[in-house]
Amino acid sequence: MPNPYSTSQRLFLGWIEFSYRHAAWILLTLLLLAVIATGYTARNLGIYTDTADMLSEDLPFRVNLARFNESFPQYDETLLLVLDAPTPEQAHQAATRLTAFLQAAPASSGEIYHLSGEEFFQINGLLYNDPDELAQLADRLSAAQPLIARISRDPTLHAFLEVLNEAIEALRTGRELELAAILRDVATTLKANESGTRHPLSWQALFQEDDRKTSYREFITLKPELDFEQLFPAEQIISTIRDAVRELDLEGQYATQLRITGEVALSHEELNSAMLGAQDAGVIALICVAVILFVALRSIGSVITVLVSLMLGLMLTAAFATVAVGHLNLISIAFAVLYIGLGVDYAIHLLLRYAELAKDHRPGTEILLIAGRDTGRSLIICALTTAIGFYAFTPTDYSGIAELGVISGTGMLISLVVTLTAVPALQRFLPVKAEALHKRTITSWLATHWLRKPRAVLLVTLLTALASATTLPYVQFDHNLLNMQNPQGEAVRTFRELLADKDHTPWFGAIPAHSLQKAEQLTRELAQLPEVNKVISISDFVPTQQTEKLALIDDIALTLGPDFFAEIPQRANAHPIEQQQAILETLQQSLERFVAERPEHPTSSAAYELSTTIGALRSRLAALNPPQSMALLEAINQDLLGLLPDSLERLQKALTAEAVDIQTLPESLRVRWQSATGDYLVLAYPASNIDDNEALRRFVRTVQQHAPQLSGTPAIILEAGDAVVNAFIQAFALALIGAVLTLLWLLRSVASTVLVLIPLLLAALFTVTATVVFHIPFNFANIIALPLLLGIGIDSSIHMVTRSRHHRLTGHGLLHTSTARAIFYSAMSTMAGFGSLSFSTHLGTASMGLLLAIGVFFILVCVFLVLPNLLQVLDRTSMTINKRESGA
Repeated sequence: MPNPYSTSQRLFLGWIEFSYRHAAWILLTLLLLAVIATGYTARNLGIYTDTADMLSEDLPFRVNLARFNESFPQYDETLLLVLDAPTPEQAHQAATRLTAFLQAAPASSGEIYHLSGEEFFQINGLLYNDPDELAQLADRLSAAQPLIARISRDPTLHAFLEVLNEAIEALRTGRELELAAILRDVATTLKANESGTRHPLSWQALFQEDDRKTSYREFITLKPELDFEQLFPAEQIISTIRDAVRELDLEGQYATQLRITGEVALSHEELNSAMLGAQDAGVIALICVAVILFVALRSIGSVITVLVSLMLGLMLTAAFATVAVGHLNLISIAFAVLYIGLGVDYAIHLLLRYAELAKDHRPGTEILLIAGRDTGRSLIICALTTAIGFYAFTPTDYSGIAELGVISGTGMLISLVVTLTAVPALQRFLPVKAEALHKRTITSWLATHWLRKPRAVLLVTLLTALASATTLPYVQFDHNLLNMQNPQGEAVRTFRELLADKDHTPWFGAIPAHSLQKAEQLTRELAQLPEVNKVISISDFVPTQQTEKLALIDDIALTLGPDFFAEIPQRANAHPIEQQQAILETLQQSLERFVAERPEHPTSSAAYELSTTIGALRSRLAALNPPQSMALLEAINQDLLGLLPDSLERLQKALTAEAVDIQTLPESLRVRWQSATGDYLVLAYPASNIDDNEALRRFVRTVQQHAPQLSGTPAIILEAGDAVVNAFIQAFALALIGAVLTLLWLLRSVASTVLVLIPLLLAALFTVTATVVFHIPFNFANIIALPLLLGIGIDSSIHMVTRSRHHRLTGHGLLHTSTARAIFYSAMSTMAGFGSLSFSTHLGTASMGLLLAIGVFFILVCVFLVLPNLLQVLDRTSMTINKRESGA
């Protein structure tokens, strides 16, 4: 009698039988392979975190970026240190000390740049003020000249309070002095001391600024040398910086808080959250899948069988990733969780069909071969179509996703081979029993409730699909990389804070120009655009109206007199306690008299505030013993006058300014704006917060009209996002074409192919609609959902259509089969695997898991609601036609 099986089926069944009969040797061989694979992977698999290299170098924006990085490498891969302090002096001192420390630290090799710490800007800084601002400074310093002169000679609390008292008395006599700011600042400093905190008096703010800020900021830029072969390339430099802050005691000495951000810190935080997210998701997925398997199979042995098969396949897939790619990236790192969600499907189908047949009490080998025969074809088709869904990523320009496609696509084929090898072998020792099947399952419940009115169900589905199609124009892609990261991370929070500040936004357009004239022309053109806040090139570091400004600076120096430029003595608060207490009392009385006599004067409120504060201070001093009183007065002396020497020294330097031109700019500044190849850099800063996608697009597209060579982060993320969208349109098309061709080849039927695709395309449509309804925009991570769901979702349709076609089942009969149960529990395990990713702190990974889980849910709904009803309607229609034909 001829063999009823084809050559491929005989090979397929022969392999299952061989694995079953030689179970011990098969399992030992698989275990040995797994051990070797794990060891090889642990030694050789790396993590590559340079996200800029995840897109093709041939894309126009990558070409612009390469040119920009070649001309101005100091802007690529940087850390930004943000130091905040209560006063500008404290912020500057802390930044200066930290810069010097890091420059001397071997572990922080690379370029360190502290703009305001440059000697050039300390000398010529006043030239960058407007003439009106310089005139106001001249007026303030002229009025403060007596105070500055007295305190410079005798920087003690007693002398300072004496000068204040004389100024108040002068106000009482009718002189016009601007004392409100200093009185209010002195009161603030004394109150802070009373509350146990420190808020030194800022003399720089008094001299140069009208507005009082609660915090002052300094920036340090670092370009560290990073090793992308290391798991965390920036970990060493970030640790070095934090160790330096502790060693220098910046918080204790200067009340300065340090925050680290910039693209390197953002990448470091993203890698941390992605790694931890994948790790946690893997554990959650494994636990959830184990629970679902137990509910499905009702057998600990069967659960062990599936999990052993799963882990063997995962180890071999990791080894393949090591050989074929050599590393994981921030996206392909999720392959393990995807594998856990998908890798159990083949075993579930095989074991549930085995359990369904086991009730006939046939020999184990015979049952296994029949189960393999019944499920084998659909398993092979599913493995191929799922692999195609992943492989569709590989021809795209998005190499980060292409690597995930290669690894996971091959992983699906490995999973099939391992399942057909390990599961039969383990059935020799842990066979599934017929009693493990549920008598009633959710699939039988669906058969009872959802198959009564198939035409109504199909009509509702059609109307829902039409309504869903209307949402397609509202589908969005989120270009903002920050929205993919953990929002609680220090680097992200700091970066977003800076983005909201138009003057210090770290996202700007970078434009190389071939000549200085072209740079100046671009500067003028871009400055006129409403989308641009300001434009800077090297020419902007040559101050305008220098003659007028230098004259004003000379007038200030002349007003302060030659004694001002003498070295400021460091003098302790040596006056006796009684003398200091007496001057406090005198000052308080003068303030009280002034307030009583001139209540409407603009300075009265500040005078009253200081008078009250001094009264509280005197009460504190009265309650202390002499040593404690002296310690308190010394602390107040330090708070009020500690920053004066630094302020006066910086002012002394600023009053020695000289004329500036491009040739006299320091080399450290010139190299940041003029490359060795002759390019000049132009930076365009956005007028709006481009943390918003629409503002980002407007800014980039407007600037590109004038400068097509635009680079910088805004242009990169916008162009990268558009390239990714195009890549996934291409991937989806390839996945669909590949799936259709595979189905036609293996099913040999156009009708069956269409039946398989209908629920799949409906699920894809509903998933896209869900992104609009639930405000889950596509991004660089979750956009893999659609082509991936095409490969994943087709499995369920294939199993259902194949079972229906080969056993001539529709409706109730189809939903009561082991195939329906296997589809349901496979989908549940897939949803658990993908859904576990949604708990990741990395929002890109979380959105990918959520969107995939939503997609699998819709696949489940369409396969169990739409497909059985469609099959039922087609079957009834076919029967009606046959009856008419037979009657005719």
